[in-house]
Amino acid sequence: MEPFTHAFTSLALARAGGRRLPRFGAAMMIVAGLAPDLDYVTYFAGPRAFLHLHRAALHSIAGSIVIAFAVAAAFCAIDRKYPQKKKAFSQVIAPLGFGAALICSAIGAAGHMLLDLASGVGVQLLWPFHTHWSGLEIIGDLDLWILLLLVCGLLLPLLFGLVNEEVGARKKGPRGRVAALVTLALIAAYFGWRAELHSRAADLLLSREYHARVALSAAAFPASSMPYQWRGVVETDNTMELIDVALGPQDEFDSARSVTIYKPPESPALAAGENSALAREFLLYAKVPFAQVRPHEAGFQVEIHDLRFAEGDQQPANIFVRMEYNSRIQLQRSGYFFASNPNP
Repeated sequence: MEPFTHAFTSLALARAGGRRLPRFGAAMMIVAGLAPDLDYVTYFAGPRAFLHLHRAALHSIAGSIVIAFAVAAAFCAIDRKYPQKKKAFSQVIAPLGFGAALICSAIGAAGHMLLDLASGVGVQLLWPFHTHWSGLEIIGDLDLWILLLLVCGLLLPLLFGLVNEEVGARKKGPRGRVAALVTLALIAAYFGWRAELHSRAADLLLSREYHARVALSAAAFPASSMPYQWRGVVETDNTMELIDVALGPQDEFDSARSVTIYKPPESPALAAGENSALAREFLLYAKVPFAQVRPHEAGFQVEIHDLRFAEGDQQPANIFVRMEYNSRIQLQRSGYFFASNPNP
């Protein structure tokens, strides 16, 4: 998810902790909750580096552990260099303990991982030991409803606190703890609802025929922040069917509206492209791989795209692989490309 949602989620987790948090507790959660997205810099190293390292190196279990230890150690060092000042001569303030700092940092990193498991392309939890993408894909990278819940849950207690201070009411307990707990519970319930809608969309796609063709498999992906809007991709014996799925109470699903893409016929060029090392590597990432074969110069060009991304989707995660062969089906060039820049 985008950074604002991660930062606000970490702040809500810190608010939920109330007075139990140590010094710098909220700051540690926010830093650890944002740090995994540092792997976005791999975008500037090209699509191959982005594919292998984004949502991998710092989004894995191993990477989250490293982040938690690094953030905890950094804030413990800051606490030692700038110790908390005593309010009274006899007051003794213990330094920030590494164990407490590690727990706060781990909560922030875990919150980031859970959000990214539910959104976007998922994460590589077992990197670098095993290449496998895990994800629910029940929400997009930007979900305005989650962001709205977080903003309201964090700001409303501050507003009510200012009103209470104006009328002379005394503050009891840490401000915003109950609101943060309620907000986190509502977000968890929202995730559950989106998961149920995702299941309904997939079942609906599988239950219909498409231009007299039987659905063999189907996948549904969030189309926007609107919970009832999904993108459907259905595989039949010789086609891929693309169709929007609306699950609102007044919406009707008409499978005849699907856009048909025909699978390429079997050929030596297609077999060479699909069996290449680069293609096998890409298939570990793609949820709905689809190959295309085109004449190119004196040979052929094979491209494999991931149909979970809509046509024209410019996000960096939309990556495809291209291989060029001569007339004797010998590989000449190959590589990964961003869909936003297919001809660099």
